[in-house]
Amino acid sequence: MSFTDTLKRSLGFEETESSDKKTEGFNLNEFLNNFRRPSNNDVAQQQTNNSQTNYRPNPRPTPNPAPMPDPVWDDDFVITPEQSFYEIVLIRPKSLDDINYVVDQILEEKNPVILDLSFLEKESPANFKLAGDKIKLMRAKYGAQALLLSRTEEKNLIILSPKKVNLVNKG
Repeated sequence: MSFTDTLKRSLGFEETESSDKKTEGFNLNEFLNNFRRPSNNDVAQQQTNNSQTNYRPNPRPTPNPAPMPDPVWDDDFVITPEQSFYEIVLIRPKSLDDINYVVDQILEEKNPVILDLSFLEKESPANFKLAGDKIKLMRAKYGAQALLLSRTEEKNLIILSPKKVNLVNKG
């Protein structure tokens, strides 16, 4: 039994020996023959290609490659940042040099920084005021963001981030 006979039988188009007349409507044999027969354009193109290149096809039949599996589409996706990772520095500045280091981390390295300003607040009010002025300047001029994390007697934690790192206060 050939492939077309099996296909006919599975689709319900099995012909019986007694039906010699053709019925009007869909003719599966004609459809399959037309499907397997190359069109005139295909034959002309193949002859042109063969005449242009002295290519002789390999007489051995090549097996069909294994069918590729259908791709699986998930709803999950990954967003990769421009910077491969962010280094979040936790620092307790004790001098203006430490504050300048924080400014460099934010503006040059584009890394967020968590500051504990409690030491400067207790030991050097003048340096604490200068640190506050530098934070205000970074926010106004460079678009840096500042968010107060905690303010107690022992801690005064602020997170500072560059413009590209978005801080969101959710509560």
